[in-house]
Amino acid sequence: RDVKNSNFMSIDLSDSYQFGDEENGLGGNIDDKINGNWISAPAGTVHEARLKAKAKRRLRKNSSRDSGRGDSLSDNGDAVRSAAPPTSPKGRVLDRRSRLGKGRGLPKKGGAGGKGVWGTPGEVYDEEEVDVRDPNYDEDQESCVYETVVLPLDEEAFTKTVTPIVQEYFEHGDANEVAELLGELNLSSMRSDVPLLAVSLALESKASHRELTSRLLSWLCGRVLTRSDIENAFHKLLRELPDLVLDTPTAPQLVGQFIARAVTDQILTKNYIEGYKGRVDCEHARAALDRAAVLLKMSREAGLRIDNLWGSGGGQRPVNQLIKEVNLLLQEYVLSGDTVEAERCLRELEVPHFHHEFVYEAIVMVLESKGDKTLQMILKLLKSLFDSSVITVDQMRRGYERVYMDIVDINIDVPCAYSILEHFVDKSFSTGVIDAKLRDLCPCRGRKRFVSEGDGGRLKPESY
Repeated sequence: RDVKNSNFMSIDLSDSYQFGDEENGLGGNIDDKINGNWISAPAGTVHEARLKAKAKRRLRKNSSRDSGRGDSLSDNGDAVRSAAPPTSPKGRVLDRRSRLGKGRGLPKKGGAGGKGVWGTPGEVYDEEEVDVRDPNYDEDQESCVYETVVLPLDEEAFTKTVTPIVQEYFEHGDANEVAELLGELNLSSMRSDVPLLAVSLALESKASHRELTSRLLSWLCGRVLTRSDIENAFHKLLRELPDLVLDTPTAPQLVGQFIARAVTDQILTKNYIEGYKGRVDCEHARAALDRAAVLLKMSREAGLRIDNLWGSGGGQRPVNQLIKEVNLLLQEYVLSGDTVEAERCLRELEVPHFHHEFVYEAIVMVLESKGDKTLQMILKLLKSLFDSSVITVDQMRRGYERVYMDIVDINIDVPCAYSILEHFVDKSFSTGVIDAKLRDLCPCRGRKRFVSEGDGGRLKPESY
C-alpha cells in the first residue's frame, strides 16, 4: 500500500509547478495533496519527483529545436537520446512541426493571405452562384434591378444648382456641356424653369450673353427640354415682366427679341404670338409681344436676319468682320462728332483685346484724310477713350507701333504720310495720349543730299 501511494505521488507531481521550497533540502515528512487527499510522504521522494518535473519542462521548451532527436529522461532526470528514429510514431510525439508532411517554406496561400487581402494580384473571381439551400435565400432578389435614384430638386436647390451652370456657360459657350450637366439632374416638373432662369440672367448681362442664351435654348430643345417646356417658360416670363422691369427697364423689348428669335429657331410655334391676342392685360407683356411681331414681320418682308439679332459676342466674330465694324464706327463718328455714342458702340463690340486695331484704323484715317478737321476729331476721340480707360495704355501703344511699322507701305498711297504722322504724334504727346518714349519712336523720312554738298554725285539712301 505504501508503494502504491508513492507511485501516485510521483505521477501527479511530475507536472506540478515549483513552490518556494522546492530547492530546499528539508528533512522529515512533507504533507502534500494528491487527488484531493492530504498525505504525508518522505521528503526525498517529493524532491526527486519535482526534479523530474523540472527536467521535463526544460525539455518541453526546447522541443521545437530537438523535436527529431528522440530525447527522453532517465531515471535520475537526465535527458538521454533514444534509439527511435524521428519518423517513428514514438519520435514524432514531441515534434511541434506540421504532421501533414507539407510545406516548402513558401508564403502562406501563395501570397494571397493576410489581413485585408482578397486574393493574389490580378485574380478574377467568378460570379458567385446563389445557393437555394441558404437560409437567407430570397427568391425575390433574383429579379431585382438596382438603379441609382436621383432625388428631384426643389426650388431652392434648383436655383443653387442651375445658376452656376448657366453663368459658367456664359464664359465657355459650350452648350453640349450644359446639356450633359442638366441631364444628370432630376428636374422633373422644373424643366420649364431652365429657360426662365437662363433668360432672366441674360437680361442683366450683355448682348453676347443673350446671343449665347438663344443658342443654348435652341440646343437644349429636343435633347433636355421639349417645345412645351419652352412655351411654358416664356409664358412665365411674360407674367414676371412687371418684376423684371424693376431691374432691367428694357426687359419688354428684350423678351420680345427672345421670342422672335425662338420662333425663328423653330423652338416656338409660329402661332405662339397669335394665341395671346386679346388675352393680355399687362402692358409690359403686350409691349414684348408687339416687339416680337414687328421683328418677325420685318424678317418676312424686309429680309431682316433675326438669327443675328444679338450679334456675335467679342472674339467669336471673325477678324474681317470686326475690322469692318470698326471702320463703320469711325466713319459715323466723323460725321456726327458724338464721342459718347462712339464710346458706347466700342464697348458693345466687347473686344478689349482688339482695341489696338481701332487705334490703328483711326490714325490711318487721319493720314488718308484732307484737312485738319479729321485730325482734331480723331485726336479728341482717342483722348476721351484714353481718359475713360476704355482703351488701355498697352492697346494704345500697340496701335501706334503698328502704324510706325506700316508707314512705308502707307507712304506709297499717301506721299505726305510721314509729315502728317509726325504732326499727329506731336499733337498726341501734347494732349497726353502717348508718352515721350513712344513719340521718339516715330519714324521720319531723311532729306536727300545733292551733288553740290560734296557726296561724289551719289544720292543718300532714305533713312527711316
